[in-house]
Amino acid sequence: MRRFSWFNLTSLTLGFAFLYLPMLILVIYSFNESKLVTVWAGFSTKWYGELMQNEAFLDAAWVTLQVGVISSTIATVLGTMAAHIMVRGGRFFGRTLFSGMIYAPLVMPEVITGLSLLLLFIGIGLDRGVLTIVLAHTTFSMCYVSVVVSSRLVSFDKSLEEAALDLGCTPFQAFRLVTLPIIMPAVISGWLLAFTLSLDDLVIASFTAGPSATTLPIKIFSSVRLGVSPEINALSTIMIGIVTVGVIGFSVISKRNIARAEADARAAERT
Repeated sequence: MRRFSWFNLTSLTLGFAFLYLPMLILVIYSFNESKLVTVWAGFSTKWYGELMQNEAFLDAAWVTLQVGVISSTIATVLGTMAAHIMVRGGRFFGRTLFSGMIYAPLVMPEVITGLSLLLLFIGIGLDRGVLTIVLAHTTFSMCYVSVVVSSRLVSFDKSLEEAALDLGCTPFQAFRLVTLPIIMPAVISGWLLAFTLSLDDLVIASFTAGPSATTLPIKIFSSVRLGVSPEINALSTIMIGIVTVGVIGFSVISKRNIARAEADARAAERT
């Protein structure tokens, strides 16, 4: 093991400070009494109350959650199907084109993707709103799900599916009863990744959103352009808290599952 040094400690401290100190300052100033975000005037939680009464932010948050859940669910289904075809489909006519169309959004600039989708929606006469945002987010997040699920399918033991087929299962039953439960952690990870990308997206949503549907990132960006308000700090603090609780909760659950699996393995070895 490498010896501990003050250089390593200093580098680590500066790195974490660069990443997390701005968020800590934001959280502190969300409890500021003053309307000026750079002047501390005392502790107060009134901006959280103001945020709960701001219908514009609440409507944008509701639209964002709707779009995130729907688009990530559709993207997970389509991405899992695409990954299964890519890994288990073998060589077929159009495979190169198919894989290129799936992985293109990974390297395509978001401006190009958003503009292309905007022209498509205008060309087919589809009014911009929640539906167009869902379609756009599904398009670019499906490829991320496909990558995650494909990496799990590559290491999957195909003999388990073959055993299910030998026992009388149809290919669909073998996938539903054997393959899907085993790759479910990867499917869930793909859904969470797609949901996170949907919540965070600003560029593509700004092209595909309409007056009747505004996502939370668009609303925050438009508000920040006029100046940072304490309500933005309060909203950001709530989002940071939700993410922190979610990460800690999933970490605890994961560690418990790993410890339970190790205990079961040790018990199996004793017997």
